[in-house]
Amino acid sequence: MKFSVSKETFVKQLQMVVGVVERRQTLPILANVLISLKDGELALTGTDLEVEIVSMAASEIGTEPSGQITAPARKLLDICRSLPDGVDIKFSTNNKGRVVITSGRSRFTLSTLPAEEFPNVEDGAATFEFNLAASSLKHLIDSTSFAMAHQDVRYYLNGMLWEVKGSKLNGVATDGHRLAISVIDLPGDVAGSVQAILPRKGVVELSRLLVDEGDVAISLGEAHLRVRGSDFHFTSKLVDGAYPDYDRVLPKGGSLVIRGDRDGLRHAFSRAAILSNEKYRGVRLLLSENLLNIVANNPEQEEAQEDVAVNYSGIDLEVGFNVNYILDVLNTLAGEEVVFILSDANSSALIQDPADGSGSSYVIMPMRL
Repeated sequence: MKFSVSKETFVKQLQMVVGVVERRQTLPILANVLISLKDGELALTGTDLEVEIVSMAASEIGTEPSGQITAPARKLLDICRSLPDGVDIKFSTNNKGRVVITSGRSRFTLSTLPAEEFPNVEDGAATFEFNLAASSLKHLIDSTSFAMAHQDVRYYLNGMLWEVKGSKLNGVATDGHRLAISVIDLPGDVAGSVQAILPRKGVVELSRLLVDEGDVAISLGEAHLRVRGSDFHFTSKLVDGAYPDYDRVLPKGGSLVIRGDRDGLRHAFSRAAILSNEKYRGVRLLLSENLLNIVANNPEQEEAQEDVAVNYSGIDLEVGFNVNYILDVLNTLAGEEVVFILSDANSSALIQDPADGSGSSYVIMPMRL
């Protein structure tokens, strides 16, 4: 197998797939990337048996029409990145079954493993298919994924729910202490009812792939999700489990409404967070007529206070929240104004952007301080 490719093209392809390759593998071949050349198209594949990414580049120069090899992914990326910009990289295999990489006066020989042993993620039959703008899907993921759980024993929380409900696609993430929901419209001729839980690693890698402005084709199956872009194929196994009924968690009928400048509140909470308890990250919110007083303190008896002018005319109220959770939401929202809706001092806060008509919402449970 022999071919050559520009450094920029190959590094871009490698960077798309290397994120899914684990550094420590039970199977040695999973530390490798599969390099395939067929009919002038160069495809690189990386997988950890749960998530598979294939990156493609057309019209590469191949002295042999087809072939496959596997090579260590991280070493290959480090080698190619270290070469000068604008050069071509030549690949070939020698009679010892190793891959030889040459560029200018540089020459590297890497060990390989048989391409036929490289595993693939079975995707199965699709039960629901639709096309979507890549930018819309990325917005859905990025505006909710921060609320996913980390290594929770409730394994279904370590991922993100994709729910097709009528003509809308809901993205939902929760770790049991907070909840994020984002909603986007599906194309006019698409409607249905289906749920799928995408695992954390799949969510992170898919968001990284969605950089083009074009459309992507999405296929949902019983056990797999596939997303096809112009230069990549993404496949992930789905989490087998029942996602909690998130609609029951959404606070309803809250009468205490606080409106404020999102950027001003974000800066105030960021400053107060400096002196909050490093472990629990709690801050107290003291509400009075058109004023929000943010108080944070820590075991060293240090204290931060921030007074922020808001639009509020309800009863005086004191409630505690995890400041990191509030900042995550304020950093995600894009509008100039933000709305907090509460029922009482023990209720969850519902946070929304009043200018966002998509129905995106964020729920944060209170803390006892």
